[in-house]
Amino acid sequence: MVFDRLTVRSSVTFEGGGLHSGSPVSATVHPGRDGIAFRSGNNRWIARPDEIRETVRCTRLGDISTIEHLMSALAGIGITDAEVEVQGGELPAAGGSSITFVEGLQATGHEKIGTLEITPPYARIFSKCDERTLAIAAGEGHWRFDFVTNSPFPGIQSFAVHLTPDSYAREVAPARTIVFEAELDTVRRAGLGQGLDERTALVLGENDYVNPPLFNDEPARHKLLDLIGDLYLSGVPMQAVDVIAERSGHSANVEAAARLAQATTIVRY
Repeated sequence: MVFDRLTVRSSVTFEGGGLHSGSPVSATVHPGRDGIAFRSGNNRWIARPDEIRETVRCTRLGDISTIEHLMSALAGIGITDAEVEVQGGELPAAGGSSITFVEGLQATGHEKIGTLEITPPYARIFSKCDERTLAIAAGEGHWRFDFVTNSPFPGIQSFAVHLTPDSYAREVAPARTIVFEAELDTVRRAGLGQGLDERTALVLGENDYVNPPLFNDEPARHKLLDLIGDLYLSGVPMQAVDVIAERSGHSANVEAAARLAQATTIVRY
């Protein structure tokens, strides 16, 4: 399978409060030629599974928190090479989704810098831990996420999509971060979610949404958004695989990304 290597045509900056810290932060996406890399001060990390330090309510690469939404946007529109310069130790909340990143990246444009030759895994990658499952196979970009809760609401939601840059931008990118109303105080006491509000997060109450959803199945769509970003740590384009996940979170996603990277041959030209 051959894919274009794409980078941004010019630098684009995103600013705002951090999703968890609430403090002013910024991220500038520069043209690159060495895969996806993040910089903070004098430190630089290639976006790959073995550089992930933490997966509690976000994906932390080196000293940089909450990279998953930007990673998802890069995967969604097919950017394979970029240098991301971060100020403040966290990516901006950017509306709690990836649509702001998608729109900014699309506005600056992209250019082809080479090709990727992908030999996907011959056997299905499957992981199961408790009630969490994740299956990856060579395919054509068919992805599904089953969001399941033990509480009455929302119960079971399934969202499936054939991923292309257009379908990603339209059906996945707008879906916001989710939080359960019953967990809000616990999250805040842990020093997380300081940048969350009714615009950047969808709050799930005991029997209904606390604030209006953008989609009836917005939680399932956002969990798929996160999954795309985490699995892109493997360097594998989203259209090279088919993925089905249930209840999967950042920890399981990153573990699967490591297995996918190990099972896939990627040659850069």
